[in-house]
Parts: sequence; C-alpha cells; structure tokens
Amino acid sequence: MAKVGDKVPSATLRTMGPEGPKAVTTEELFAPGKKVVAFALPGAFTPTCSAKHVPGFVAEAAALKAKGVDTIACISVNDAFVMGAWGKDQKAGDSVMMLGDGNAEFTQAMGLTMDGSKFGLGTRSQRYAMVVEDGVIKHLFVEKPGAFEVSSAEYVLKNL
Repeated sequence: MAKVGDKVPSATLRTMGPEGPKAVTTEELFAPGKKVVAFALPGAFTPTCSAKHVPGFVAEAAALKAKGVDTIACISVNDAFVMGAWGKDQKAGDSVMMLGDGNAEFTQAMGLTMDGSKFGLGTRSQRYAMVVEDGVIKHLFVEKPGAFEVSSAEYVLKNL
C-alpha cells in the first residue's frame, strides 16, 4: 500500500473533455510545483459518495484552494463517461476534477483496491483522501471499511 513519503505511482486516468474522454497522467496531475488533494471512492452515483463525499469537496473547494491547493481531484473505478455525468449531477464544475480509473490501474498501483464483487461491483477503490505535493504523498487518510470520517473535505482541510 502507498504511504506518506512515497511518490504517486504512474498511471493514466481519464476525464471527460469537450471532445470526449481525455487521458490525464499522474505525472501531469501531480506535477512538480503542484499541491493536489485527491480523494478516491468506491463508485459514482453510490449513496455515501453522492450524498457526502463529493458534495463536501465541492462545498470546501474555495477553502482548500485558499490553503494553496492547485487541484482537487475525485478518482473512481468508473469510466470517463460515467465520471463526466456524475460531475454534472454533483455540480462539480471547475471545483473538482472528475477522473475515471476504469481499469483500476491507479487504484491497484496505490495498493488500495476493495473487493466489491458481493455487491456486483467487482474491483473498486477503497475510500481515501490524500494531499500530494511535488508528486509525493504528504498525507494519506484511508477509511476503515464502511466508514466516512478521515477522507472528508472537512478532515483534509483541518490537516492542511
């Protein structure tokens, strides 16, 4: 499992652009000179993710950016089409970048997969949030299964 002090693993994520899905590498996202708050969750349109996790980061975006955060990114094992639609539904706009990790490549490289097969979800991401500066993980807040406490926007903000 990735830990504080590690460089973010190399992977390609996808966001929905005006012309369709657009590749975003972790090298671009977590580039030197950038402070990024990334949070990952089990799935788009799922209850806790839609009711609490994304709305919290949308609501706290200005406060996070005031603390020097350049980008806020939501990562889920979904495709870019689903993440784009979910971003519209959540009114993420320019506040939160919605990134699909469709093949769980990044999630596996982070060592933070979750087996959701008993719910028909297959391999998904555990719920977590991290603060990355210059490509290095400075804070990593991984939730216990079923919990939503340490990966919330409010918790991350308190720890910046």
